[in-house]
Amino acid sequence: MGISASLVSELRQKTNAGIMACKSALKEANGDIEAAVQILRKKGVAIAEKKAHRKVPEGIVASYIHLGGKIGVLVEVNCETDFVARNEGFRAFVKDITMQIAAMNPRYVRREDVPPEAIEEENEKYRSEITGKPPEIVEKIVEGKMRKFFFSEKCLLDQPFVKDPDITIEQYLKQQIGELRENIVIRRFVRYSMGEDD
Repeated sequence: MGISASLVSELRQKTNAGIMACKSALKEANGDIEAAVQILRKKGVAIAEKKAHRKVPEGIVASYIHLGGKIGVLVEVNCETDFVARNEGFRAFVKDITMQIAAMNPRYVRREDVPPEAIEEENEKYRSEITGKPPEIVEKIVEGKMRKFFFSEKCLLDQPFVKDPDITIEQYLKQQIGELRENIVIRRFVRYSMGEDD
């Protein structure tokens, strides 16, 4: 099937993927834009996994001030080269991350950053809410609640992306890795809210 230039252009606007990647995804999806978006997302994940172990010595520290100076965010996002650190797409991604942090107030970048005692405390809270179930069922319920409520609220990478709630920040990050062809790491952040205690 022939893929029109307008279809390729539409997919590029939705995904920021390259022309050849869009054409290939549209061919694979028989011209279905939504299916092609999913194909590109999966390919982005595959590229991200291949690049995950590469060093990221470059990047930027970015800031964002929201609500007339009531909320401020600083974030460090690393990449492999200075070339990508200066790239408009990379900088737009970093800006999106600062706005996500301002809006959603995560406490940690990733699950691995959560102290074990905080996880156990939350597990105990959920366990105490469940009665009359066998222990193995209780643990499955607790695990589901931790994933759905605790991690998706407290961990940046698990949060739904405010601009596209169908994907998580981790999926958005992997898309960027796929598009920019470099490993990218959201290293750390701090969020200040006027009058909030440490």
